[in-house]
Amino acid sequence: MKIPSTSHVHMLSYLVVLLLLPLLSFAADPDSLQDFCVADLSASISVNGFPCKPASEVTSDDFFFDGLTKVGDTSNIFGSNVTGGNVLTFPALNTLGISMNRVDFAPGGVNPPHSHPRATESGVIIEGKLLVGFVTTGNVYHSKVLTAGQMFVIPKGLVHFQKNVGVGKALTIAAFNSQLPGAVVLPFTLFASTPSIPDDVLTRAFQVEEKVVQSIRSKFSS
Repeated sequence: MKIPSTSHVHMLSYLVVLLLLPLLSFAADPDSLQDFCVADLSASISVNGFPCKPASEVTSDDFFFDGLTKVGDTSNIFGSNVTGGNVLTFPALNTLGISMNRVDFAPGGVNPPHSHPRATESGVIIEGKLLVGFVTTGNVYHSKVLTAGQMFVIPKGLVHFQKNVGVGKALTIAAFNSQLPGAVVLPFTLFASTPSIPDDVLTRAFQVEEKVVQSIRSKFSS
């Protein structure tokens, strides 16, 4: 039996890659097929996103949103408040792959460690002084104290936080490359899930006694 030469094997490999490239291009979200698709949030059918509101029912008001003009209530355990400008509050973002958040901070307030599973985040400090940090999958911690006008970027899915280290209030506006980036807020995910993560899992994970886990959990109970 004739054995193919190394050059022929390489050529075949290249051809396979070239044939697969068009298929790989469909792995990302496709471009919009219409000018807009204002979400019909009341639709009964379920899709990856939201169905479009009939074009005949779309008005100019659908394309404008004033939710980020309102100061968030920071009187909570974290001293921060996130106001979402995503498809759930601004349906015109449906299929467009973008959204924004407003985050208000009381003095000393923190936007606790969290991640966005569906988006990269880019933000700008509007007011105050914030410590912004994130941790890579290699357990490397990157951080910097930023002031008004300075920007930051958080790669998709990485755990990150912001903390107000100034003397007064702070404000940041963040943008995402997803209409609904999602948020996994670690304190709530670990200690306030329904049903609860078993105590023995958390005690082993954090190397603490059960009473410590129960004490933390009690701070997030409704």
